[in-house]
This record gives sequence, structure tokens and C-alpha cells, in this order.
Amino acid sequence: MKKMKEFINSNIRQYGMIFALVVIMILFIIITGGKLIWPRNVSMLVRQNAYVLILAIGMMFCILTGGNVDLSVGSIVALVSAMSGMLTTTMGLPSWFAILISLITGLLAGIWQGFWIAFVKVPPFITTLSGMLIFRGIDNLILNGQTLPLSGLYVTIGTGSVPDILPNTIPEFLRVGDFLKLQNKPEYLNATMLFVGFILSIVYVFVVFLTRKSKKARGYEVPSMQSVIAKVIAFFIIINIFSYWLAMDEGLPIMLILLVALYAIYTFIATKTIPGRHVYAMGGNLKAAELSGVNTKKMMFLVYSNMGLLAGVAGIVTAGRLMAASPNVGQSFELDAIGACFIGGASATGGVGTIWGAVVGAFIMGVMNNGMSIIGLNVFWQSIAKGMVVLLAVAFDMYSKSKSRLG
Repeated sequence: MKKMKEFINSNIRQYGMIFALVVIMILFIIITGGKLIWPRNVSMLVRQNAYVLILAIGMMFCILTGGNVDLSVGSIVALVSAMSGMLTTTMGLPSWFAILISLITGLLAGIWQGFWIAFVKVPPFITTLSGMLIFRGIDNLILNGQTLPLSGLYVTIGTGSVPDILPNTIPEFLRVGDFLKLQNKPEYLNATMLFVGFILSIVYVFVVFLTRKSKKARGYEVPSMQSVIAKVIAFFIIINIFSYWLAMDEGLPIMLILLVALYAIYTFIATKTIPGRHVYAMGGNLKAAELSGVNTKKMMFLVYSNMGLLAGVAGIVTAGRLMAASPNVGQSFELDAIGACFIGGASATGGVGTIWGAVVGAFIMGVMNNGMSIIGLNVFWQSIAKGMVVLLAVAFDMYSKSKSRLG
């Protein structure tokens, strides 16, 4: 019991947020009469809330540097969307070239802000607040209040799925025809999605056990084998159930491939690279990090440049999902991203947080967004609910830190 208590206390942020996600999902499943987990709604959960996860990954690095945030990401999303509309619809450029230029635009916006923050020493809050106004203004100048349609590669990225290339030889016991008929869908399962989900779950099992073995060989303290096995079994089941639900809709969303790739890349950067360690060190103690040889100016510049790039990616996927470049897109996106990070366990003072936590927080925000939309909750009540969840998440962080100091 003592070891179990120590394990829970040491992982209270990570597992507490997973527990919160499960509770929120169950709550909305009951309220919506099961509609939240209809295959179409699960698929839309990925597509409609992809921007939250993409922005939360970049925002997590900003928060890790010392509790800083980027208030301009919603405006950069709008700017990139406007550039996409101008380049493709107005100028007639190919979609792939327009996407490249639009991503560079997002990166340049991040570089602009990184310069003022890192080298001119303007506080991040002020710099990104001004950026929010500047980029939103440029967005409106480009579009002049108009909405421009988008097509081609944009729509493929935003709404497309990988074609089912495997023979559909699904066993009869896996089919759920009556459930699908309730949604006017054919009795069909995407075999490619099931296969990809199973392979990913196997890869996850091997990565977890190999990571534990590597840490143990280097003398690090590792969790007990029983807790690792329990964790592996739980996530193996979750991955395959999630894949099964997507297989009942259109299969593997292209958006999901992008999200998994971003998660893998930035998790590696945060945990396995020197720049990742330097970001954590800055949040832990900025002066100590500087005395230890960390180039804090360079790191702040890179963090905010990267945030601009990821906001550019979010702009592309949002424009693709909406199939249009709109002057009003991106409103409150920064609040969703910041909320996802704090809900996912990031510390308000920096130095504590994980990419996995940002993903969990993004899913919590996504489930809340979808659930409240399904039941037709007034947008003002939706805003109140999300604000309360963020406030409680930060209060929980402060409480757990004070408890750990007393312990």
C-alpha cells in the first residue's frame, strides 16, 4: 500500500488527468445518449480538434520556459489561412506550393516574435499580445472581409482518409450492423484502420518495455513490472478500441497520421535532446540554467519560432477542414491551447509538463467541445465550462505542489 501511494503521488498529474478524461467522457456519453461515441463523432473529434493538439504541443514548450504563453497563435492561424486563400484562389498557385509558402509565413511570424522576446527582452505576454493584433490586422487586409474557397490538397489534409487497401475479411463477430444502421451507415469495417491500430499497439508495447530495460541498465529508478504491465494492457486495449471505432467510419484520417507524427517528433525533442533538456532547465530556474551554460536567448528564440511554425500547421489543417479561408478563423484558439496544456499537467511557473500531458489536455478540451455541441449547449455556457475546468486544473497543480513541499 505504501508503494502504491508513493506511485500515485509521483504520477498524480499524469494519471489524474487521464482519470479526468475518462470521467468527462462517461459524463458526456450519458448526457448525449451515447452519441458522443458514434463512429462519425469519434472521427470528427480528431478532425475538428486537431488544431488544439497541434497548438498545445508548441504552447507546452512556451510554458516550460517559465510559465510563458503565446497569445498570438489564433491570429497566426488566421494569417496562414488568409495566405492560403490568396495564393490558391486569387493567384492560382498549386496547393502544395501555397502550403509551403503559408508554412513559411507562420515560421516568419514566430521568428519575428522570437526576436523581440529573446534579443530585445520584451516580455512574451506583451510581444505576443501585440502579435495577436498585428497578425489579425494583416489577415483582414489580405481577405478584405471575404471568405475564399479552398480545394485540392488542403481538403485532402483537412478531411481526407487513407483508402482501404486491405481485403475486407473482417470476422462476423466483429461486425456491428445494428449499431451502424442507427446512423444510416453501411455494415462495413475499414480493415486498413484495424491493421494500423494493431501494429501501433504492438509498437507501443515494445517501446515501453525497451525504455524500461534501458533505464534500468543505466541505473535509473523504474516503475515495478506489475504497474508497467497494467499500463501496457490498458493502452493496448484503448488503441485498438479507438482504431475499431474509426474503422466503423471512414478509416484512418490523414489528420491523425499528422498528429501522431508531430507527437512522436516533439516527444523525442523534449525527452531525448539537449535543447529539450535546456527548455526544462530554464523553467526550473532561469538563473541557474544561464550559469550552467544554457544559451537562454537562443532557446527562447527557437521556442517561439517553433510556435509560429506549428501555428502555421494548425492554420493549414483548419483551412482544409473548413474548405475555406475566413477572416474570422482562429478566434480563441490560443485559449484552447493554453487550457489544454494546464489541464494536461503543465505547471503555471514552468519547468513541469509533458507532450503526453498536452495531448491528454487537448483531448479533454476536444471531448468538451464536441459533447457540448452535440447537446446544443449555448456557446456562453460552453465558455464558462471550459474556463472553470482550466481554473480547477491550475488550482490542482498548485495544491499538489504545496502538498509535495509539505511531504
